[in-house]
Amino acid sequence: MVTHSQVGEREEDLSGHERDTLLLTAEERQWGRRRVTTTRGRTLALALPTGTTLTPGEILHVGLDWYLIVEGAPEPVLAVTPASGEEALRIAFEVGNRHFTLALDGERLLVPDDRAMDQLLTRLGVPFERAQAVFVPIGRGHRHDG
Repeated sequence: MVTHSQVGEREEDLSGHERDTLLLTAEERQWGRRRVTTTRGRTLALALPTGTTLTPGEILHVGLDWYLIVEGAPEPVLAVTPASGEEALRIAFEVGNRHFTLALDGERLLVPDDRAMDQLLTRLGVPFERAQAVFVPIGRGHRHDG
């Protein structure tokens, strides 16, 4: 059972260990209590403290001869390359105002591929494309469904 991440562990220091990964979407990285299966087929129970959000690159477990690291799973997103800083701020404000999360990917802003976000970006007149990317929100939001 994994009850906490291995804070302070560095992947460079684990060179003699087998690397195993846990591939998770942004939403799955917020689920701290459940059973998971690693990419090498190991089954583990997570019992992380309430409110824990895992981050890609975080070492979750170190065993005698192996370790587990969190990786972000590519997921559907809408990608926008703002024409200016002002446009980026306007998009970020509007996305946050709707309680959605936003991620940075180089020059691109990423939002969940959601009908509400599609409608918002279309209404703002901002060109966007559908893509698959690892989504690492810069803040946590909550949605108003309905």
